[in-house]
Amino acid sequence: MPRRDPIAPFRVAFTGIVHTFRTQRHMRIHLYVTLVTVLGALILNLRLREILVLMFMVTFVLVAEMFNSAIEATVDLVSPNFHPLAKFAKDIAAGAVLITTVMAIIVGLMIAVGDDQWERIRIALTSESIGASVPLRLIAGVFLCTVIVVIGKGLGKHGQVFQGGLVSGHAALGFFLATVVVFLTDNAVVGAIAILLAAVIAQSRWEAKFHSIFELSLGATVGAIIAVLLFGISAN
Repeated sequence: MPRRDPIAPFRVAFTGIVHTFRTQRHMRIHLYVTLVTVLGALILNLRLREILVLMFMVTFVLVAEMFNSAIEATVDLVSPNFHPLAKFAKDIAAGAVLITTVMAIIVGLMIAVGDDQWERIRIALTSESIGASVPLRLIAGVFLCTVIVVIGKGLGKHGQVFQGGLVSGHAALGFFLATVVVFLTDNAVVGAIAILLAAVIAQSRWEAKFHSIFELSLGATVGAIIAVLLFGISAN
């Protein structure tokens, strides 16, 4: 029997990583975000346990993206022509990447906020401004976003109430909540992570071809304006 090369499995694995980085745009984005995350962890002087949690979540996202690429390549090989099941398999794989990415950003946001900032947010959530507490303004904001999105979808020429349409509901709600986070915390890093999370949600709708850039921008603008009216202007 020929002698097996113990380095060969590592060489094959490294080749797969390099190929994924070269051919998959999302993989490159995830790696760039990983570098930013590491730099942010060093700037914030996070504890070793928090850094390990961040690294675990980042690795989780990268592995999910690589599995997604492998599934897409396999589906294209088995079914080069369009088939509903092939599309279904790709959509599921993309959805798995989206879930891991969103969870990673949420974990990063919670770590970046810190214990002291969470206490400030808790106090802000129980405070009142112009007779309306923060939870009530949150409910009002979600309601206004929903109403405007439904009206916008009715004015558009395509799409349905829960999919597509002139105004993206996902972008509206995502950027509404992100802007609220910006107003509730004075930490620029936390606000940036919240906006990044909203952008990831909007980007997933564009990748799924449910909305155009204009429709996503319109939804993001609607959400941000409502948040400014309820948490920026009314709070002063």
